Amino acid sequence: MKNFFVLFLVCIVAFSSCREESYLPKPRGYYKIEFPKKEYTQFEKKGYPYQFEFPAYATIEKDSLFFDKKTENPWWINIDFKSLGGKVFISYKQITGSASLTKMLEDSYQLSYYHTKKADYIDDPVFHTDNNVHGVYYNVGGNSASAFQFYATDSVKHFLRGALYFDVSPNADSLKPVSEFLKDDIQRMVESIKWTR
Repeated sequence: MKNFFVLFLVCIVAFSSCREESYLPKPRGYYKIEFPKKEYTQFEKKGYPYQFEFPAYATIEKDSLFFDKKTENPWWINIDFKSLGGKVFISYKQITGSASLTKMLEDSYQLSYYHTKKADYIDDPVFHTDNNVHGVYYNVGGNSASAFQFYATDSVKHFLRGALYFDVSPNADSLKPVSEFLKDDIQRMVESIKWTR
């Protein structure tokens, strides 16, 4: 009987140890991003009412269409960060009686706060530079389509607006390193704006 009991225990231990291991999924990972070296060059194209520094690893393209319609003036550009999959869309307007500063500020506010549908927060610090340029940075947190926007003006003649968009569906976790990297470049660009007319 003692042998039977020992054999019974050995069988129980043997059968209980043969269970399949359950599968535990690994957390989702993202590709490592190699960031380019921070170097800047000057954008000062003849006939443009503004100039600024921009990253040397970006290219500037003239923007000729706005939602399949011709742009308001020839000074709209896009700053393309091909290696990072992002683009800053720059629009420029002259402040006139029909295009008042108040209207442009309200439009800029509405365009930035449109992203509150998906954003966790919007931080909007004001800035002023020695070049008679002031405005607001809009840092949009969460899964919004545009992570960073700004406007810059002299309050008399010039109004420049920019917005950073990526070529992928918004995902704050995966885009955060790139957004933070480009945020510094955009701030450098904005702080170096000079009006040329």
